[in-house]
Formats: sequence, structure tokens, C-alpha cells
Amino acid sequence: MELTIALDRYDRHAPIFDGRVGLPDGAVLKPLEVGEALDRRHGRHRHRRMLRDLEFDACEMSLSSFVMAASRDAAGPLVGVPAFPRRLFSLGNMFVNAAAGIDTPADLRGRRVGIHGWQVAMSVLAKGDLKHDYGVAWDEIDWLCMNPENLPLSYPEEASVILMHDWADIGDLLVAGEIDALFSPLIRPSMLAAPDRWRRLFPDPRAEEARYFRKHGFYPIMHLIVVRSDVAERRPGLGPDLVAMFDAAMRETWCDYDDANYTLLAWGRNALEEQRRTLGADPWASGIAANRRNLERFVSYCRDQRLIEDTLPIERLFAFPGDPFAEAAAW
Repeated sequence: MELTIALDRYDRHAPIFDGRVGLPDGAVLKPLEVGEALDRRHGRHRHRRMLRDLEFDACEMSLSSFVMAASRDAAGPLVGVPAFPRRLFSLGNMFVNAAAGIDTPADLRGRRVGIHGWQVAMSVLAKGDLKHDYGVAWDEIDWLCMNPENLPLSYPEEASVILMHDWADIGDLLVAGEIDALFSPLIRPSMLAAPDRWRRLFPDPRAEEARYFRKHGFYPIMHLIVVRSDVAERRPGLGPDLVAMFDAAMRETWCDYDDANYTLLAWGRNALEEQRRTLGADPWASGIAANRRNLERFVSYCRDQRLIEDTLPIERLFAFPGDPFAEAAAW
């Protein structure tokens, strides 16, 4: 049985792509390098292709889009796996125009802020963190969305949201001062070309993110793994097998960094040691139990931002056919 899985090529996925880890029981896993924001060999728009066309057997997926999909259809075509291949803090990904006079989160009130999309995981996290940790509500900001939404939605009535022209570059808008700030997991090439025209909102984002971690106790989840429900029905035990595979890939990757020259960063090993002192030995843990607080907070952000109508039990995201994760001892 061959299974396709669409992933980005992060360091922690290298053992999956090079075959060091895989699925048990003779299953042939075919990893496809499919990006979301960047062009890759197999294309882009990974989330949209899975949500709309069910193109892959398994897929790395936006947590926010999947929460929306699960809230709309309890017995839908996708089921979540509690392996989380992408995590980011929002605070170091808040950029401001250098001349905009924005020095604190409170200065964002009444400003124009660019985001990739209303339902993009980084956008949801940043809006939620601003509101709940800094007292700046999302309805106090004018939003400019770069991309069409992965799933259809109606923007909240109290929100000011504009969809930008597809020919414009959101980084150009930031450095030109046409928007005051940008929340993005990627620094745009247009920003790199004008480094004196923008800066991060927080002067010391690492310290601010370490404070966030001490307060909340987690490194925020951006993506999870999803599987087509029909595939899960045909292969009982696939969910736990996938979690075991991603955990094995992570262990391999930690070992890779034992070589001080594994990364092109001259002080990469030192950075890893500092990270462990700040975030602990494993901020990437899989499973529901280890991530419940993180997941519940994120789902509450989705509800507050009108992406979902009601509270969504976390177990519903991971309810595999015939073997709900809520009842599985491994989770």
C-alpha cells in the first residue's frame, strides 16, 4: 500500500524524505515536497489542495483551517493526527514600518496591518495574542489580506478587512508606508532589499517570546498532520503510526545537531543549547495531552475571531474512524 504525504522540507522532515524513518508493516510512504507559500518541485498551495481536492493521502495542514473544517463537518473527509510539524511564536513575526511611530502593541490601534489571510494560522495567533496578552483587540485594527482564504468565510461585521490586489507585494506596501505593520511568518524579499525601512515591533523578540513561553508553557502550534478519512478507514492504526514516525524523525534530527557544523549557522549548536535552557528539552512534543492547553487556547482564538461558531472539543479534531484518539492510551 503506497501512501502520499505532502510536507514542506524542514530539517525535522529530512529523515522522512531521505528514508531514514517510515511507516511499519511494509507500507510505502511517498513524501512529496509541497510548499504553501513558496514554489516547490510539486507546486504550492498545499493546504488549499488538500482542503478542496483531497489531493494527498496525508498532508501538513494549517491548524486554523482544519479547525474551521472540523467545526463545519464532524464526519468530514479529513481527520487530524496529533503530530505538529510547524510551530512559531507570533511576537517575532510582527514587523512595522520604521517611520510609522509604532513602538508598542498599543500603537497598532487604528493602523493598517497586513496579514496573509484572516484564517492563516499566524494571523489567528497574532490577532489572539495581541488581544489576550496586550489588550489590543482585532476590531481596533484595519486589516489588509494578501491572499484569498483557503476555506470560504464571512469576515466579522465589526472587522475592517480589505483584500489586496493580486499584483501588489505586501512587503513593498510595508516599506513604502502604505501599511503600518505586517504580521507574517516570512520576511519578504522586498523587505530584505530595504532593511532600513522596517523593524520588528518588539526590540528584543527573543526575550518577549521567552516571556510568552514562561507564561503559557508552550511553543505555539501552526500546523498539524491530517489524513483523508477514507484512507484512515482502510488502514487501522495509521494515526499512531504517523505520530511514531514523526517522533522518530524528530529524534534523528536532534542527533544531527550533535555535529556542531551540521547547520550553516556558525553558532547553531550554541543556539540549540540556549533554546533548551529557555524552552526545555522538547518544545515539539506530539500528542493531545502534551498540547491540550495550546490547542484549547488556539481554538478559543478561532471562535473569538468568528472562524467557528461554537466551542470545539479538542478530541473531535483527532477522532479517527473506529479508534478515537480520546480513547487511545497512547495519547
